[in-house]
Amino acid sequence: MTPKWTARRLPRPDAALRLYAFPHSGGSPGEFVRWADELPDVEVLGVQLPGHGSRFAEEPLTSMAELVAAVVEHVDFRPPFAFFGHSLGALVAHEVALELRERGRPLPELLVVSAIPAPHHGPRREAVHHLPEEELISFIDGSYGGGMAQVAGDRDLLAMVLPAYRADFEVYETYRYAPRPPLDVPLRVFGGRDDDIAEDRLADWARHTTAGCELTVLPGGHFYLRDAPGREEVLSFLRTSASRAATR
Repeated sequence: MTPKWTARRLPRPDAALRLYAFPHSGGSPGEFVRWADELPDVEVLGVQLPGHGSRFAEEPLTSMAELVAAVVEHVDFRPPFAFFGHSLGALVAHEVALELRERGRPLPELLVVSAIPAPHHGPRREAVHHLPEEELISFIDGSYGGGMAQVAGDRDLLAMVLPAYRADFEVYETYRYAPRPPLDVPLRVFGGRDDDIAEDRLADWARHTTAGCELTVLPGGHFYLRDAPGREEVLSFLRTSASRAATR
């Protein structure tokens, strides 16, 4: 495993379960590796892409195909492991699992997807990755809970974070799901009740597994998992999953 491709807060080589977390558009793994403090039986590893987090100086990837190929090449997913993906990260996690199957490599024991319709529905908005800087900043500020307007006042900071958003938006907006047989991996789907995603589109993830799919809709919007009770519900589910892995 190339170290720069994953980030972790607490190494736990003997953990019952390794959780690989795939962040949302413009996100870095830091938000998820902090979960390790509350998941004592889990080694949490955040997948860190070029142009994100400590790799901000690298050129970000702009297509799903090259992103998935790079992750599968550079990350040695060690069983027993599970995937968690939020928003764009959920699509990436699913595509990575499909590619692992294609290459005959071990699959995750569990795929947890969050705040994104099933992949066959395609993008749920008009493309924004090509927008001029000011318009893109305005879109991010309105869609990600504010804060980007303040970043825009610091040109150095803006130069660090804006390319990651633009590249990730391009990945999302140009991605088209290619139908393949469903995974034989259990799926758990989470979503926010106030997010603008129809519940049936979350439930449609069931088409992509032969091993069972459960949906939980929690209070909150697109980032429901940052606040109670969403955060506690997701972490509780992951603790239970680790306990089950430990008994196998």
